[in-house]
Amino acid sequence: MTGHDEAFSSKSGTWTFAVNNRYFKSFRHFVGTEEQKQRVDEGTEVINHVFSTELGITRQFNNRWSFAFFAPLTSNARSSLYEHDSKHRYSTYSFGLGDIRMAAYYWLVNPGKMSKANMQVGLGLKLPTGDYKYTDYFHKTDSTKILGPVDQSIQLGDGGTGITLETNAFYAFSKKASVFFNGFYLSNPREQNGVSTARGGVPSASNIAYGSDVMSVPDQFMIRAGASYALKQFSFSGGIRMEGIPSEDLIGGSNGFRRPGYVLSAEPVVAFRVKQTQLYLAVPVAVQRNRTQSVPDKIRTERTGVYAQGDAAFADYSINFGVAFSFK
Repeated sequence: MTGHDEAFSSKSGTWTFAVNNRYFKSFRHFVGTEEQKQRVDEGTEVINHVFSTELGITRQFNNRWSFAFFAPLTSNARSSLYEHDSKHRYSTYSFGLGDIRMAAYYWLVNPGKMSKANMQVGLGLKLPTGDYKYTDYFHKTDSTKILGPVDQSIQLGDGGTGITLETNAFYAFSKKASVFFNGFYLSNPREQNGVSTARGGVPSASNIAYGSDVMSVPDQFMIRAGASYALKQFSFSGGIRMEGIPSEDLIGGSNGFRRPGYVLSAEPVVAFRVKQTQLYLAVPVAVQRNRTQSVPDKIRTERTGVYAQGDAAFADYSINFGVAFSFK
């Protein structure tokens, strides 16, 4: 979900086609809000390069109802030491179709009667079309490789059928200045997808005991809020963006391996529109990163009496850019 211009066209019978791209490099490790700076200094950090392209098409039935379909394509590369022989840096890869989703949207107030402020709500379905068992080779020695599932962070899907809830709201002070809010929540009722986290090996007894031997199917969320100003064919906006994975799901169980947490970013956006075509560029810059306790962390803490909390790698920023155009 981009959340940049969901109401691109409200004319009945209009189609809108959009291509949204995102790239980021995650490499800074955090436990809670504390950065593990020694990882980069020692060269032991895990580095993920993620590039995704989401193809979306929206059908505007009338000025209040619309329906959209989204299909992501993702290319991922992950390099590390600890997943291989712990001495040399090797990479694993994944590429392909991700989890597609579809959603229906409805403006609470007729836009033809109320253009100063409005709120749109959306209800959708996410399908497990992405390969959540994607495998690659892990180097155990210079001459020995083991085939196993790649890390959860570069799997193409999560293996769950999910429910999406969205809201998009705005208030216009004038024809040029306005404020906005976007919210997105993906609820995944399935607890685990059965994929091993042992990378082709045998899970440890402790991972089995605490539930982190198989991958979780986590919920996801995103919130954006800010202000926008239009200047001829350009619009400029700035605000905050928070996105992440909760420790516990809204529906269903929450055990299994996941790296919960969130990124709070300052997000500048510039958009350019010519007739029925719009281009945008957004670069959220992280101001806070927090890797929270997972359910296996909490179980380990309770059983051992020693506080446990894993780490996760975050990016400094992401680059989001795309184009959308409407037609009948």
